Amino acid sequence: MSTATAAKPSAAPKKTGRRKLTWPWILLIVAAGLVLFSLVRVISGADDLTSVGQVSGALQLAVPIGLAGLGGLWSERAGVVNIGLEGMMILGTWFGAWAGYQWGPWVGVLFGLIGGAIGGLLHAIITVTFNVNHIVSGVAINILAAGFTMYLSNFTFGEAEGGSSKQSPRIDQITQITIPGLSDWLQDLQQKHWFLISDIAGILGGLVTNLSLLTVVAILLIPATWWVLWRTAFGLRLRSCGENPVAAESLGVNVYKYKYIAVTASGALAGLGGAFLAIVATGIYQEGQTGGRGYIGLAAMIFGNWMPGGMALGAGLFGFTDSLKLRGGAENVHALLLLVALLLVLAAAWQLYKKKYVPAVVSAVFAVGFFLWYALTDEVPSQFVDAAPYVTTLLVLALSAQRLRMPKADGLPYRKGQGK
Repeated sequence: MSTATAAKPSAAPKKTGRRKLTWPWILLIVAAGLVLFSLVRVISGADDLTSVGQVSGALQLAVPIGLAGLGGLWSERAGVVNIGLEGMMILGTWFGAWAGYQWGPWVGVLFGLIGGAIGGLLHAIITVTFNVNHIVSGVAINILAAGFTMYLSNFTFGEAEGGSSKQSPRIDQITQITIPGLSDWLQDLQQKHWFLISDIAGILGGLVTNLSLLTVVAILLIPATWWVLWRTAFGLRLRSCGENPVAAESLGVNVYKYKYIAVTASGALAGLGGAFLAIVATGIYQEGQTGGRGYIGLAAMIFGNWMPGGMALGAGLFGFTDSLKLRGGAENVHALLLLVALLLVLAAAWQLYKKKYVPAVVSAVFAVGFFLWYALTDEVPSQFVDAAPYVTTLLVLALSAQRLRMPKADGLPYRKGQGK
């Protein structure tokens, strides 16, 4: 009997999870997206959709969102939910502008980092040491940051030459880079409005024209974060605190220390995003200028499944949608109706292929609705243009919710020694 049992082969393990995307598939999806986008541009006549100016503006709007999302990623990978990103961005805008107009833009960047880090440190003290609910702490920091900066502005910017109680004096700009020759050639190519070729030229041209040095730094922080968190012993310990802090502590990891480092770094990155808004995007501090970008950055991080690359993609999507209203907004957003309709047709076809008939019918019905909306109107209402970034945020989160996997201990209370 024992021999028969021993000879019995073990059951094959069941395949679980989704198939991992490889680089060839990712490149194929990107290429298909470019073709679809170019098709929409040609049909709609909205040639500004992929212009150099549009892409450059989208990148500038995506950077603060991406930095806030990157900050949220650091915090939540260590197990601390950071709803306070908006408040930390506010601190970054104020401290960055306050130091920037007096001592130069790079000093402003440094103070923006420090201001955001102070907010992150406060969040760490409240949530890690005192074990307060993470959501409550984050909301409190958002409220405190808004009130604190309003109070400081009254006797700093209000008494400064060129400033007021609601905005700072003008800040000197950080050096911008344009690659001579290449930038002009790509812009000329984009203006010919050729199918696909001009679209690729417009995207590349936006990446080499009037590029702030701080933008370059922000972009480099994305692969740097991936390398630190996924390729170093430090990153492994930090991520273990967000997955299973009790097990991490049993292996000698100082969980409190890593949570403090992660949440403080999270605040610094959000503060850098705020400093970018004040110094690069507008050149002045204005009350309320973050405009909810901290929350959108958090949404970009969730859309990216708590990974730097996915977060960057989400930030780019939200930044692009936000930039539409600045350059021919009604026409460009109207063209996006056609893009959404085509995407829904593809989704319906895919659901039919997977033999999921109810989702296929729902997608097809919505596709018809968007086609009719596009065909029967010449432009969308201005209110919808203003709401487009926020509508995009909600739609993307709703559609991507099924594939998300947050760190297992994210937001859960933890006390030192609780596993003993």
